[in-house]
Amino acid sequence: MEKAEQVLGAFDRAHPRLSLTEVIRRSGLSRSSAHRILDQLVQLRWLEREGREYCMGLRLLEHGGLAAHHNRLLRAALPRLDALHDATGKLVQLFVLDGTEVVCLERIGSLDDHALPTHVGARLPAHCAAAGKAILGFGDPADVERVLEAGLSPRTLHTVTRPLLFRTELVSVRETGVAWDPQGTCRGLVSAAVPLRGAGRAIAAVSVSSTGHYRTLERLAPMLQSCARSIWTELYGPGRAARFAPPVEAPQAAVPVPMDSMLRWARAGSWM
Repeated sequence: MEKAEQVLGAFDRAHPRLSLTEVIRRSGLSRSSAHRILDQLVQLRWLEREGREYCMGLRLLEHGGLAAHHNRLLRAALPRLDALHDATGKLVQLFVLDGTEVVCLERIGSLDDHALPTHVGARLPAHCAAAGKAILGFGDPADVERVLEAGLSPRTLHTVTRPLLFRTELVSVRETGVAWDPQGTCRGLVSAAVPLRGAGRAIAAVSVSSTGHYRTLERLAPMLQSCARSIWTELYGPGRAARFAPPVEAPQAAVPVPMDSMLRWARAGSWM
């Protein structure tokens, strides 16, 4: 299973088709192991072979679609993320923490004039992304230490790389309930994020992104918080949401929830 994961991990958005030689180079496996596992994955329809190249198979996409459909968090969030995108016109994303990185569960919208570093399933260093800071700010202290031990590697000139300054940022997140990424992940891209939580630790984060200065997103913070509260209410009910309200209240901003979200599943690229 570990070797199969190494083979599957060799494929990404920039490398959707790979030859045997490229799989060996990107996975680090021996030629015999890579060849054997590729054959097995093709038989299982997890991969498809076209000539000398391999690509993701339909069976793997079916598993991914099934996981998305049955993911309780994603089901609760999707219509509300759609509504937030419609209300703001900004790129809206949902992230969860995995180790020292955040993983994008959903992305709605785009910035046509900007090369974005994310897609559904993409990973970003938690210390760079606004969503990572939002989760860490209200997360397990052990997760923060794990991120610091891994090192705050810079992605741009704006990435916070000093542990003391990073800790100060997390204190600000806890005080305001909002995390910011002023071009720390990608040059020219600014993001704001809020944690999805009650009174306990954050389980995810919702973010909006745009180009320009991060202060252009400040007016959207109340809408972000309203969206997160709405998702939490859907997950745990109004009683628990009321008792576990975010510590910093913001002016209410109505984010309408579409009555029918079935068309959302037909959008291209939901899990591709």
